[in-house]
Amino acid sequence: MENMINSIHEISNGRNVVEVNDKGKSYQYMSKRTKSTKQRQVENEIKRNEIHRIIAENSTDLFSLIDRNGLIHYVSPSFQTLLDYDLSSIEKDNLFEKIHPDDQDTIRRGIMNYSCRTLKNSLQIEFRLLHKQGYYIDVEANIDNIKEQSFSKDDLLVVVMRDIRDRKEAEQAVYQLAFHDSLTNLPNRRSFMNQLRNEMLNSKLSRSKMSILFIDLDNFKSINDQWGHDGGDLVLIETAKMIQSVIRPKDVAARLGGDEFIVMLKDVQDEQDTIAIVQRFLKKFQNPIKVGDQAYTITCSIGVANYPEYGESPEELIKNADTALYYIKERGKNDFMIFNQTMANQSLERRLLESALRKGIKEQQFYLEYQPKINISTNELYGMEALVRWNHPDLGIIPPGKFISLAEETGLIIPLGEWILRESCRQTVAWHAEGYPPLVVSVNVSVRQLEDSKFIEKVEAIINETGLNPKWLEFEVTESVLADIKSTVSVLKEIQKLGIQISIDDFGTGYSSLSYIKELPINTLKLDQSFVKDIHMNEESKAIAKAIINLANSIGLNVIAEGIELQEHVDELNKDGYSLGQGYYYSRPLKVEAFKDFMNSSFTVS
Repeated sequence: MENMINSIHEISNGRNVVEVNDKGKSYQYMSKRTKSTKQRQVENEIKRNEIHRIIAENSTDLFSLIDRNGLIHYVSPSFQTLLDYDLSSIEKDNLFEKIHPDDQDTIRRGIMNYSCRTLKNSLQIEFRLLHKQGYYIDVEANIDNIKEQSFSKDDLLVVVMRDIRDRKEAEQAVYQLAFHDSLTNLPNRRSFMNQLRNEMLNSKLSRSKMSILFIDLDNFKSINDQWGHDGGDLVLIETAKMIQSVIRPKDVAARLGGDEFIVMLKDVQDEQDTIAIVQRFLKKFQNPIKVGDQAYTITCSIGVANYPEYGESPEELIKNADTALYYIKERGKNDFMIFNQTMANQSLERRLLESALRKGIKEQQFYLEYQPKINISTNELYGMEALVRWNHPDLGIIPPGKFISLAEETGLIIPLGEWILRESCRQTVAWHAEGYPPLVVSVNVSVRQLEDSKFIEKVEAIINETGLNPKWLEFEVTESVLADIKSTVSVLKEIQKLGIQISIDDFGTGYSSLSYIKELPINTLKLDQSFVKDIHMNEESKAIAKAIINLANSIGLNVIAEGIELQEHVDELNKDGYSLGQGYYYSRPLKVEAFKDFMNSSFTVS
């Protein structure tokens, strides 16, 4: 056989080809060259080790082997590239000692509990790891037991750590947006409520006291009007700094929005302790706020509610502080007031009245009275003002001064105002249908209604529903709408486009500026009754009335005087050039049938 083998040569894939001649015939036999199982295992192990080495040397994760006491047996090269440690020296150190002191107990307990249980899943934990330069980085670690290892007599753990600083920064940014005011960097309402809720729970256990200060800047709107919103923002930033300079380190200050701030005074001894801090606030605000070359003088009003006396919940405590703030705003500002039992009783009355008001609107417990508007030169009736009245089934007639402001504060003026407008238009159309000469009906519209995004849509719907010609409709808006002229002027223009007349009520007492009266889409100025009541004896009132009629005449506006009660008022107004007026001298507001009698009386319709 040996003579028959002419040649043996190797081809690809580790195979041998044997050529054999037998009696002139040539044969080829292919045989596979084999390796021992042990040799193959060694080669595969070398290959795996090489792969592991490449992964370890090029991974940004931090690999380490430690025993249960934290002693390091191995670290990956990433400890040098990421943490700047010398690999040969760090393997003699303890990993626990390189963890932030505040995190060490957590990770020790975690490893102890993990080691005592038979768990299939890794232990996952976050902690701060020391960089060689002395600062800490946030890492997320997976920790596993090593089973059946032969290279150490100790039970070892593999710890795989990943740098999560970028994620932590992103989480902090999201937290900052969610829980802090972007302008002042103070905590926002959500953050403050969370802290207040926790503090109230702690206070119940410790029986400690605290106070809530509701702080509102006085006349802040004038800052925005005079210096613009950028100037206003700078003032708010400086205000936040002033508040933080007054409070103690343990106290919490937050911005609720706009020019409203709130402070939680923790662990106050008594009411005098709170008062002392509040007075420091008021004194601090006496100093002008300097922003660049500008100096802004601004004061604040502060409402105070003490816990636990006046507030079992965070919401109630803040509401009571807000109520105290409302009282001080009504009484002159630049001061403070502490919520007390009298306010508590009045607040309860207010809540009951608000509930009754909601029910009253739903059940239509309201009706309208109409006060005549007269041409005082000719004694002719030319229009009427619709005035709402509330006939409560148990309390009787509730005066408008008792519920109109509450309706505006709660937003109930929107559904109530809608009913008033619809009923005014319906009644006016009914009188026209009965053959009475057409009269202009004036309806009061609040700023809150003008801010309603669907206000124009509602007005159009009511006009179409009742069939009133818009030329017989007038809206009376208070002078306060001029305080935010940028947002209201567009609404007033839309109203005028519908053919509705616009009158500025209480003119001369509020925010008006003669510089933009001529720019407003209005038809009439209504001289406030405060100038009418003593016009026959007060030269200043007479001069103001004369100036207003001259202004109106120069820009083509009508003027009407309200609050006429005496013949002397009529005489003086006629001298000054006034021709229109209303007041008790002519008639009080009248119910529907009484107003019909008035129209049928000696007064003729213009």
